[in-house]
Amino acid sequence: MDAVGTLRVWLIVAFTLLGLFFSLVSMTGVLRLPDVYSRAHTASQADTLGAGFGLAAVALAIGLEGAGFKTVLLLFFIFVTNPTAAHAISRAAFEEGIVPWTEGDDRR
Repeated sequence: MDAVGTLRVWLIVAFTLLGLFFSLVSMTGVLRLPDVYSRAHTASQADTLGAGFGLAAVALAIGLEGAGFKTVLLLFFIFVTNPTAAHAISRAAFEEGIVPWTEGDDRR
């Protein structure tokens, strides 16, 4: 394997590990945070990064022809829709009268 191939493999591994890390952070945040607003925030940011790095690893692994191009399009779609969905969920919670958690609240 030449130097470019070795670098490509290391980038794939690094992107996969970063994707797993951010997905784990997102999962932990959704389970541990106290209210819908905090959960929507962590889910949209960390999950977008997790999926983004994972799809970047897939695109590097399969190349940029055909399926790799579709992977990049999917990556763009996730970057656009994930924060939009989190905003819609938070706005719906606000319109339903769900109050944000504050430091003195015992409800968890």
